[in-house]
Amino acid sequence: MDLANAYAALVADLPAVFSMGVVGLAGIVMVAIDAFRNNHPIIPWLGVGALAVSGAWELTQLGAPDATAFLDTIRTGGSASFVNLIILLSGLATILLLRPYLNRMDRDYGEVYALVMYSTVGMLMLGAANDMVSVFLGLETMSVSLYVLTGLVREDEGAVESALKYFLLGAFSTGFFLYGIALMYGATGTLTLPAMAQAELATTSSQLLFWGGVALFLVGFFFKVSAVPFHMWTPDVYQGAPTPLTGFMSTSSKAAAFAALILVLYHAVPGGEASTVIAVVAAITMVVGNVMALGQTNVKRLLAYSSVAHGGYVLVGLAAGTSAGYSGALFYLLVYAVMNIGAFGVMSMLEWDQKQGREQTLSSLAGIGEQRPVLGAAMSVFMFSLIGFPPLGGFMGKYAVFAPAVDAGLTGLVILGVLMSAVSSYYYLRVVYVFWMQSAEDVDVKGFTEAALPQATPAALGTLVVCAVALLVLGVFFGGVLETTSAFFDAASMASAP
Repeated sequence: MDLANAYAALVADLPAVFSMGVVGLAGIVMVAIDAFRNNHPIIPWLGVGALAVSGAWELTQLGAPDATAFLDTIRTGGSASFVNLIILLSGLATILLLRPYLNRMDRDYGEVYALVMYSTVGMLMLGAANDMVSVFLGLETMSVSLYVLTGLVREDEGAVESALKYFLLGAFSTGFFLYGIALMYGATGTLTLPAMAQAELATTSSQLLFWGGVALFLVGFFFKVSAVPFHMWTPDVYQGAPTPLTGFMSTSSKAAAFAALILVLYHAVPGGEASTVIAVVAAITMVVGNVMALGQTNVKRLLAYSSVAHGGYVLVGLAAGTSAGYSGALFYLLVYAVMNIGAFGVMSMLEWDQKQGREQTLSSLAGIGEQRPVLGAAMSVFMFSLIGFPPLGGFMGKYAVFAPAVDAGLTGLVILGVLMSAVSSYYYLRVVYVFWMQSAEDVDVKGFTEAALPQATPAALGTLVVCAVALLVLGVFFGGVLETTSAFFDAASMASAP
């Protein structure tokens, strides 16, 4: 790596990390304000402003060609901006949903919002990485912040248990991840993703070294995206963490991890030779996630297994190993972020057990559609979209990942995905049934009264309505978004990218 012109190029490269800079600076300012004016009400709105400005910047960069900055360690424009936009909008929605939630819990701490901002910085780096060191720094910055946020309610045994499980298993997976990077570097002599694919593996030992590294690297990433058999942390962590933060973890962190995995597969692993392994993992993940969700009575735990299953759907697109599969996966990540932020957002406004919804059952929300019609209608939209019901975004998201897999000859995998989507309709429609068709008088839940349900704030309610409308827009006007994501992987433009 030539460092002779590094300082001269530093200023020119600063726009490439504009979003990371704004979000990170906002986090530092939040900590400074909180030090002098503890839990000042302006802190969350500072986060909203920083995320909105950064999102507007990334929107202007969608049409820019893919390029690199900071000595080829960070990608800019195109696909990087698209992923950054998903992460930033998810963070923005999370803060709008989180503020009233923390107020109800009497834990509206300024440092919570700062940690959300720092984890967002890690996600932005992870989703735009062009170098293994950048991947690692982004992954750990994101993960350490999320470990702390998961255990926010330190007096609650469920939250502490969730945080400890997440931390221990996350640290364990990081060991696989780092050792995989070391082996890949040992085989290729470089940490830059495109250079890895161009390296000559002249001997059998170097080939074994490289593919052994890829295998260990994938283990680390499969943990982060909750792929089976590395999903065991997901239901417990999602159930014990504060609900809006659970939505943040299930969307932003998954979008960033999948985006980094796409970059590695597209740029560093030649010829899509990991497709067979990914296809097997995708099949197992779809089956286990959907089957385990069938028997869940807690909605957060149900959505956790649902998250596992949807990770399998995204892996179907990656298993295709084609540009269409990768672009379809990016589109699916956008749709999935909107669906899950909305679903967890609704549950955060229907939480009455004072234990982050860990103990309340789905049946306790019988008839909630009549009591809270806006929340009931929004939840119905999210559930139908998660099934893949047309004309909502979830239907087009599944089409975007299944169609390239069929073209790649993975018809059996796609048939399994369609069957699992049919299976998922049982537990998603069960939520809709309880909300609208089951009477509250039919269910006797100890400790539950309608008065125990929190009142939704206009900002939080507006966020859910926007998410529901966005799913309809993405389902009807999907063509423009798919054309955008397809352009990111155009063979000619990618060949000319640094």
